[in-house]
Amino acid sequence: MNLSKVFIQHLHVVHKPPGNVVTVLLMIQALMGVSPAQAQRSGNPQPVVAWTFATRAAVVSSPVVDGGLVYFGSEDSTWYALELATGKVKWKLPTRAAIRSTPFVYGSQVFLAGGNGVLTCVNKINGAVVWRIVFDQTAVFMGERSYDFADYYHSSPLVADGILYLGTGNGVMSAYLATTGVLLWRYQAGDIIHCRPVIAGDKIVLGCFDGYVYALNKRDGQLAWRFKTIGHQYFPKGEAQGMLATDGQRVFVGARDYNFYAIDAASGTVSWNLKFSNGWAMSATVADTVVYIGTSDDRVMVAADARSGREYWRTNVNFNTFGGAVSGAQNICFGTIWGKAYALDRRTGAVRWTFETQGYREHHLQYFDEDDRFRTDIGSILRSPFAWVMAEHQMGGVFSTPALSGDMMVVTTTDGNVYGLKL
Repeated sequence: MNLSKVFIQHLHVVHKPPGNVVTVLLMIQALMGVSPAQAQRSGNPQPVVAWTFATRAAVVSSPVVDGGLVYFGSEDSTWYALELATGKVKWKLPTRAAIRSTPFVYGSQVFLAGGNGVLTCVNKINGAVVWRIVFDQTAVFMGERSYDFADYYHSSPLVADGILYLGTGNGVMSAYLATTGVLLWRYQAGDIIHCRPVIAGDKIVLGCFDGYVYALNKRDGQLAWRFKTIGHQYFPKGEAQGMLATDGQRVFVGARDYNFYAIDAASGTVSWNLKFSNGWAMSATVADTVVYIGTSDDRVMVAADARSGREYWRTNVNFNTFGGAVSGAQNICFGTIWGKAYALDRRTGAVRWTFETQGYREHHLQYFDEDDRFRTDIGSILRSPFAWVMAEHQMGGVFSTPALSGDMMVVTTTDGNVYGLKL
């Protein structure tokens, strides 16, 4: 890897900060969002902070809302369930390693894949453990290994038709009975799997750091097809690191080779691809016949026809986007890794509102000017990957996908804060 190129393009590392890095602050609502009076005066109604919850470390886990509760994990090694209306703790489950994966709710249970290689099924109402297995023996003792300093997430589980699918840092995709955790099959890929897979028809599809996208038969885990990314001068393997999405006919995935691919789910051939000139396009979200693509160093959100790749619009959002978007009736909402969230009009891409995290408000001018451009002396301020990631954590970066439920949206951030926003 050409590290100088990586620094130039501001690629980042996820790091578990010491417990005292994130200080629990009780701030009045106006410091973290606009007041109701401001919202009423705005042409586009702004989100209002209904509540804030502070964990003890960074949160890259995406929140999941179900039945009035919000589920997520933190790098403070704890799984949380909060009341959506109030942000109060319903239950929490401590573990022995940092958590950088997203829960999955299925029926009356929630499935949690910890950074210590332990997969846990709990009752979603009270957090009582139903069953627990080790899915990665290596991770139990060493922690879920990372590919490099720009490997942000751990694998997240997916459950469908009573079967749970989960990848691992040792390159294995496994299928388990959701009721008991009994192993059904395993498939060995060529490198780390840190994505959540998607289901397209009778296949489970996943991305891998060996530069391949794999499609396996759901029933027995046999390889149906695999697709190789092109590769790039600085990333010759073309690691398929991005989050996956599907419209049932195509699977969408971004890779480190600056390409975003739409792959035919039946054959594994490319339907279309978009090339981004400045860096990765890791974020994929499908709504109706549109795929929304979040980019890193191009710093744009793109809406494209899922069937052809034809662009409808692209909007400059100033910062890098790695988490997915959540789609409402009129807007799509997403966060950026420097602490600013956006709502864009789904039809036009126009900015409807923005939300600034507490970290952004307090530390923005340490790294950016008033127009969200990096300071001209940023190279002398941030001299290492560690410095970059600590700055992103300090700024309350959003590496996750927000959760939307009615008129409430939940956002998790890398300064350890979780926001309940009234829309």
